[in-house]
Order: sequence, then C-alpha cells, then structure tokens
Amino acid sequence: MCPIVFRSLRVFFAVALAFLTAFGAQPHAIAASSAAIRAFDDVALEERNFAGQSFVQSEFCDADLEKADFCIADFRGAVFIGVGVKGANLHGADLSDGITYLTTFEGADLSDAVFSSAMMLRSRFKNAKVNGADFSDAILDRVEITRLCETAEGVNPKTGVDTRESLGC
Repeated sequence: MCPIVFRSLRVFFAVALAFLTAFGAQPHAIAASSAAIRAFDDVALEERNFAGQSFVQSEFCDADLEKADFCIADFRGAVFIGVGVKGANLHGADLSDGITYLTTFEGADLSDAVFSSAMMLRSRFKNAKVNGADFSDAILDRVEITRLCETAEGVNPKTGVDTRESLGC
C-alpha cells in the first residue's frame, strides 16, 4: 500500500508546489525519495540508537520509531507517512525540505531541530519539545502551529532563527 500512497502524495505535493509557485512562493527544494524504504519496526527499542546517522531522502511508511534516538540525524528531503515518533529524540536533527504526513511527534524532543521548508500536514505535535527549533517556510496545520506556539521559545543554534518567529506566533 505504501507505494500507492507515495505516488498519490507525490502528485498532491507536485500540484501544491505548482499552486504555491504560481502565487509567488519560492520553494528552496523539493523532497525526493529513495528506492529503499527503511523500516525500523523489528529493531528492539533498546537498540534504536541512530544518533548522528544520515537518512537523506529516505522514505518511512507506517514505521514505529517510538523512543528512537535520532539526535543530530540528517533527514533532509526524507518522507515520513504514517510514522509514529512518540517520545523520540530528534534533538538537533535536520528535516529540511522533507515531508511528514500523518506523523505523530507526540512527546518527541524536537529542540534545536531544523524543519525549514518542510511539508508537515496532518502531523501531530502534542507535548513535543520545540525550544530552538526552526520551522522557517514549513507548512503545518494551523491548529498544530497554535499548539506549538504555547511553549515555543529559543533560537536555533544552527540557523540563528527564533522559534516563535519561524512558527509565525
């Protein structure tokens, strides 16, 4: 089912990108996909240490990444669809130009992470830590922006962007 979902989402995002471009939005990059779909469901929770690793342009579909450690991991251009990263450590991770759709970041540590130009529709951020995160030019659901603005603070150490400003709080 994932290849069908990815194909449908690629068409949706291509249309959305064309629409945004027609109205003057200048995208920085388009998220790409890789041939391999990385699944971590079979890895025991205590072995889920992927800190500092590169997942550039990787695809994650219906994966359970709960409590995984992705501290300072590189996810530029990665695609997450239906992924659960509840309680995961994404401190300082770079998800620029990526896509997260129906992804749950509940209770995740997203502090100092970079989400610039990411498409994050229908993703949930309940109780996520976003101090110092950069959401510049990211697209999120309005209700999630409001939720994030309740606790957002700090400046991203990599980009120098104020978290609240990047969310439009």
